Amino acid sequence: MHPTLEAEEHRALRSAVAALGKRHGRTYDREQLWSEAAELGYLGVNLPEAYGGGGGGISELSIVLEELGAAGCPLLMMVVSPAICGTVIARFGTDEQKQRWLPGLADGTRTMAFGITEPDAGSNSHRITTTARRDPDSGDWLLTGRKVFISGVDIADATLIVGRTEDARTGRLKPCLFILPRDTEGFRRSRIDMELDAAEKQFELTLDDVRLPAHALVGDEDAGLLQLFAGLNPERIMTAAFAIGMGRYALARAVEYARERTVWNAPIGAHQAIAHPLAQAHIDLELARLMMQKAASSYDAGDDVGAGEAANMAKYAAGEACVKAVDQAVHTLGGNGLTREFGLASLITAARVSRIAPVSREMILNYVSHQTLGLPKSY
Repeated sequence: MHPTLEAEEHRALRSAVAALGKRHGRTYDREQLWSEAAELGYLGVNLPEAYGGGGGGISELSIVLEELGAAGCPLLMMVVSPAICGTVIARFGTDEQKQRWLPGLADGTRTMAFGITEPDAGSNSHRITTTARRDPDSGDWLLTGRKVFISGVDIADATLIVGRTEDARTGRLKPCLFILPRDTEGFRRSRIDMELDAAEKQFELTLDDVRLPAHALVGDEDAGLLQLFAGLNPERIMTAAFAIGMGRYALARAVEYARERTVWNAPIGAHQAIAHPLAQAHIDLELARLMMQKAASSYDAGDDVGAGEAANMAKYAAGEACVKAVDQAVHTLGGNGLTREFGLASLITAARVSRIAPVSREMILNYVSHQTLGLPKSY
């Protein structure tokens, strides 16, 4: 099959998820949609069949998120729970961790948040100060630190925390991932008041000598960086899917309006000043989707290096396309674009998220200039 054409099973998945999204629409109940999507096998489509997943990859999971977004009901926790946490545990977790977490992540009965960003370490993951040290007597881990802008901690059963441990040989700190159950003693959260209209809330986390058993460490203590990046590529791909879905939703509302709204005896969509920017928005979204598909298929094929470059490019392109599509959609509706009735104004803030998180467009440009073009590193 031609590499840029979607496989038949992907088209079937796309159309089935689109039908589910259409039933729920913009006024969706998050819990209801989450459990229905889980029941249909969509939430764990990327997780191994041995643990109740669909045995697919990020290619399939990104289709699910994109189509729900295009229907106006994206599930943000899909980016975090099955895509980052599920992937990391499936690839690097112990047998016990896989058995304990993957079936629940696959059938949606359990969710996991992801804690990496810190108040003083945003894009620079090498500056993470959340530290984990061993209790010499019990072998337990003791975690201390702070995290910020962590999505959905209140609804998640656990958080996958990125910390750092001291390397016994070099004395240097190296990244490690820990599974931290929600009700663990010393693990506190406070909600950040956001001007973002989203079902999933944002939290600041405080870890004050949080005691975790030795088996809370994911995988091998020495493979921390590899494990971390194994989770970050799916995060970028899924953020692209989130952005493309949102852009498509906004664009569809604007096209509908431009066909029906009549001024001077013609629909406003007959004027090129209205039609051309909408056509450009559509082109940009389609191009971003192609790069997202390339990133997802590279990742699913095991090409982590190729996927890294494509995932960054896809996230960049999708973020830009989404912001432009939402802006143009609101502009097309004029005053109606700012009413609650049409439901587009709240997307102005939401669209910015895809430019900012999980990595800013400037950091992606740094990555491409340094890693792809071989230019000197600027940071």
